[in-house]
Amino acid sequence: MKRFFLAAVPVLFSFIVLGQPKHEFRAVWIATVDNIDWPSRGNYNTALQKAEFIRQLDMHQRNGMNAVIVQVRPACDAFFPSSLEPWSEWLTGKQGKAPVPYYDPLKFMIEETHKRGMEFHAWCNPYRAVFRINHSSIAASHITKIHPNWVITYGDTKYLDPGNKEVQLFVVSVIRDMLKRYDIDGIHFDDYFYPYRIAGKEFPDNASFRKYGNGMDRDDWRRSNVDSVILMLSRTIREVRKTCKFGISPFGVWRNISQDPEGSNTHAGQTNYDDLYADILLWLKKGWIDYVAPQLYWEIGNRYCDYETLLDWWSKHSFGKDVYIGHALYRTIEHPTAAWKNTNELPDEIKLLRDNKNVEGSIYFSASNFYSNPNGWADTLKDDYYSTPSLIPSMPWIDTVTPKSPSIYNFIESNSKDADGNFTLYARANTAGETETVKSYVVYLSPSYAYLGALPTYVIPASNIKDFQLSFLESQIPSDWNGCYIAVSSVDKENNESRLSNVIQLIKTNKGWTIPK
Repeated sequence: MKRFFLAAVPVLFSFIVLGQPKHEFRAVWIATVDNIDWPSRGNYNTALQKAEFIRQLDMHQRNGMNAVIVQVRPACDAFFPSSLEPWSEWLTGKQGKAPVPYYDPLKFMIEETHKRGMEFHAWCNPYRAVFRINHSSIAASHITKIHPNWVITYGDTKYLDPGNKEVQLFVVSVIRDMLKRYDIDGIHFDDYFYPYRIAGKEFPDNASFRKYGNGMDRDDWRRSNVDSVILMLSRTIREVRKTCKFGISPFGVWRNISQDPEGSNTHAGQTNYDDLYADILLWLKKGWIDYVAPQLYWEIGNRYCDYETLLDWWSKHSFGKDVYIGHALYRTIEHPTAAWKNTNELPDEIKLLRDNKNVEGSIYFSASNFYSNPNGWADTLKDDYYSTPSLIPSMPWIDTVTPKSPSIYNFIESNSKDADGNFTLYARANTAGETETVKSYVVYLSPSYAYLGALPTYVIPASNIKDFQLSFLESQIPSDWNGCYIAVSSVDKENNESRLSNVIQLIKTNKGWTIPK
């Protein structure tokens, strides 16, 4: 039996706090390219890397996050042992060099994330091969050395050619290998498909266009290349790990309305469809991806790309899939404008997305920015907007089977002054004929039986435990409550929740809360 003591944080038991939703995806992007977030630059020590990642996880969990999106393949390299690609230079200082002492960072990160009841999404870049030509360390086993004919140089970066059929198959093989070996909750791609345009320079893919173009318009051909990879990845994910999600975090504008009547009322200089050749709407319509997380890195009222305008546009173009909004925490640090010095900007963005029924959550770039608590926003999330835990939305097109309800088999009131809690709840999973893997238990406290189950009070990572006990103090129940009802549920790896367990009722007397006889 595993024991938990609920720390004295009365706000956890507030029934309604700032309209917080029961289901909401709350995540951070942890970028490894150029050591943006992890590991910190020059930290090539295994023990220190582990400690640093745990410190980040604990911080994000305190702030209310329930998922992390970690970059594990930034430039055709790997943060895990791979026969297909070399170890990342940002892990050990030299591409191809294994960690010393040896460990598997991806396995470690997944395990630590799951211990905390959080989801782990593996963030991969499909085509970037050499981040900076004159600065990057390149191993002999790197794909640019093995297949130089697959590579295109554009600016100071090298890319795998998206139009090369062998490249497309290679990208899929890397993801397939990862899915087979790791307990990943999601595969995640960001906005880098074809590279952002460099003024006055055309992406030099003439050779592959002549070979594979088949008389198509070049722009349509480029989009079809990216479509092909997304479709193959979608099928591979369902084949290898069918409950794994597939998410894309695109640039915030699909197309401007000046280019397409279906586009947003924006004035972006580059767009997904016309410049990055990523037809996100097609992928959503076809059901090839499970969620979209547009990077809405503009403030509310921006004259070119207004946050509220784009929030509304993406919510109306989700085609039944989940929408999570990418927030620009980094804008408070990197050359902040007056808008990003405004302490109300992020809270107002969250209020707007919560008012939109088709938007299910948020992702923040980037993770390490939270260390400095810019504009006090880490505290704002922890103490206000994310002060109660939230369950990750389920995806019925992936799985609808719910786990069995757990049961509360004992509930004890302690009168001992030495006890660490006035009440102790004992619960156990229902394992008889269970087919679902339970990832967490949810404890609900409510002032009303009618609203029991409306808002989680505490989420306990299952970690394969079947029985658990939870102690809490009488003083943690809000003093203005006239009743207190307690129940437990189970949540599986696909975020489907069971029905509630049997219910415990506490009675309020002149001497405090007590268990009715």
